[in-house]
Amino acid sequence: MTEVEAGPAGPPDEDEEDEERRLPRWVVPAVAVFWVGWLAAMVVRSLWSTLSSFILLLAVSLFLSLAIEPGVNRLAARGWRRGTGTGTILLGVVIIFLLFVTAIGTLVGTQIAELLSDSEQYIIDTVDFINDTFNTSINGQEVIDSFNDPNGPVQEFIESQQDKAVQLSVTALGVLLQVFSVLLFTFYLVADGPKLRRVILSRLSPRRQGHVLRAWEIAINKTGGYLYSRALLALLSAVFHWIVFQSLGTAAPVALALWVGVISQFLPVVGTYIAGVLPLLLTFLDSPLKAVIVLAAIVVYQQIENYLFAPRVTARTMELHPALAFGSALGGATVLGAVGAVLALPAAAMVQALISDWGRRHTVIESDLTSVRSARRRARPPRG
Repeated sequence: MTEVEAGPAGPPDEDEEDEERRLPRWVVPAVAVFWVGWLAAMVVRSLWSTLSSFILLLAVSLFLSLAIEPGVNRLAARGWRRGTGTGTILLGVVIIFLLFVTAIGTLVGTQIAELLSDSEQYIIDTVDFINDTFNTSINGQEVIDSFNDPNGPVQEFIESQQDKAVQLSVTALGVLLQVFSVLLFTFYLVADGPKLRRVILSRLSPRRQGHVLRAWEIAINKTGGYLYSRALLALLSAVFHWIVFQSLGTAAPVALALWVGVISQFLPVVGTYIAGVLPLLLTFLDSPLKAVIVLAAIVVYQQIENYLFAPRVTARTMELHPALAFGSALGGATVLGAVGAVLALPAAAMVQALISDWGRRHTVIESDLTSVRSARRRARPPRG
């Protein structure tokens, strides 16, 4: 047989070359999805920057409406109209808030006026205390001359702050407008609560209506429980610190005690440290030794509250794991600042309650890793 020699390979087909150069089919949809997602993200970012203040007002209003809903329901059960009951409770909240702000403002203003009028004596007393305590040799007269020097840093700072009076007034006016908006939203959310819920539930099936009402009830109970627990802990803190301030002869002990109680309880994580600054500063101006006693009292009470009062109060009002509370407060503060830190705790409690109410539960097997008994009880030898 004769072998057939293979001839030279012919040129590639034009269709094959076009197919090799053609982009895969998924490239164009992927590029379209990318650009659509980027545009959507830019739109959401723009809307958030524009509506963030409004959304924050709505969040605060929703929190207040859930907090006062149990009180309004009780008044309505006794024959009150919902609008009248809502207005009465909101008016009480506003009066308490104004009394608190007036008391603290009067205290701070009085102390600042006394500090400015007796500034030289305060400087001499402070310098003497530092020299005696830390064995230094600071000249008090030189500090006074530096404080009174028109070209010195202290007087320049005071003059620079005087120019901000107008800006502070405008800011205060804006805050008042926001407070009025929050109160108005809260009033309508509570006064027309049943109507609002009926409108929402009318769009859902009976089964879904039960789930929504259950979630709404949990939100009201957890938010009200949070407010009750914080108020009770604030009262205990105020009574303890009032006893300390009264025994030390501190100026305006009631106002200072209320300041410490309210700020330490309603500002999570950092509230205790912020609340302790004002009494420490005022008592230090009076007597550095009293300031040390106040600092010790604040630290001691914080330990008593953490290990004695808080577990018992929150166990009956708002059960929330400490790690979850700490993390939610930090997350809320990162997103919405101090207001977000306050709102994060009841929000976390609601989410935790909803998750715990969802799905089936099974019996947990006994193990050293799941036992909640104390180590002392487990280590007790058997009798006999």
